[in-house]
Amino acid sequence: MKILHAILQALLNATARLPFRAIYALSDVAFAIAYHLVRYRRKVVMKNLRESFPGKSEKELRCIARQFYRDFADYVFESIKLLRITDEEIKRRMTFDGMETVDRILGEGRSIAAYFSHCFNWEWAPSITLWSSMPNYAVAGTGAAFCQVYRPLRDQWFDSLMLKIRGRFNPISVPKQRTLRELLTLKRDGIPSITGFMSDQKPSHGDPTYVTTFLNHPTAMITGTETVARRLGMAAVYWDMTKLGRGHYNISIRLIAENVADTEPMAVTAEYTRLLQATIERQPSIWLWTHKRWKIPVNIENTNSQPINTK
Repeated sequence: MKILHAILQALLNATARLPFRAIYALSDVAFAIAYHLVRYRRKVVMKNLRESFPGKSEKELRCIARQFYRDFADYVFESIKLLRITDEEIKRRMTFDGMETVDRILGEGRSIAAYFSHCFNWEWAPSITLWSSMPNYAVAGTGAAFCQVYRPLRDQWFDSLMLKIRGRFNPISVPKQRTLRELLTLKRDGIPSITGFMSDQKPSHGDPTYVTTFLNHPTAMITGTETVARRLGMAAVYWDMTKLGRGHYNISIRLIAENVADTEPMAVTAEYTRLLQATIERQPSIWLWTHKRWKIPVNIENTNSQPINTK
């Protein structure tokens, strides 16, 4: 197994050294294999799209699916590229709007929960450390902590690889089970933080139930992000991802709440859900459609939730 890992690591390093032109040539090959030959989860993707966009024609849905697989292949190779990409290159390709809001809140000594989703290329988002005027606590020992919550993988070698990729721009990677404890420690030590929460998967066991209509489905949303932010008195922002072109992305930072503790219960989760649906409707091919997100039925009746309106 060690030999296999060494070979794989060498291949990944060699791939990461390639120019983007070659990276995207490999991505085109991977797309053709995944979409045409292997047909990787094609039935799941098409089922999700049909149910999420009942007003679209079959031709429109196939077009979205095809573009999704192209964007998915790009995501894979762009993530490998993080092993070798320079700060200058990533800043040219991954831009942020609204950093003044983040820097203002951090400069006031307050912390932020950043609602994020599996929109391509989410692995480039930790480069926010290059855009802030605040010193990076993980590097300078002062300033603000830039954190990301992650779920540890069972395979230790692959987990180590993903942490290396995700740690390229010196964020603090926080295991999901330790999130509250780590953020409480930062707060106790007087260190403001911004923490990225991927909040678009199925809720964890024990999350308070919030059910709404999301993408034409009764959906139980993740509420743990709001629970943590409310307990710690954090501000909340939404990272609105747009793919501008191949290898070029932008995140528009949208303020949801100055202090989650001052909002009505689940109001922040509801607004995040609305914003996320608007992102997906604007550019559906960049969301991760291969998951069986609605595998377990939920009942929207007899809840306080309401269908969302993205208009």
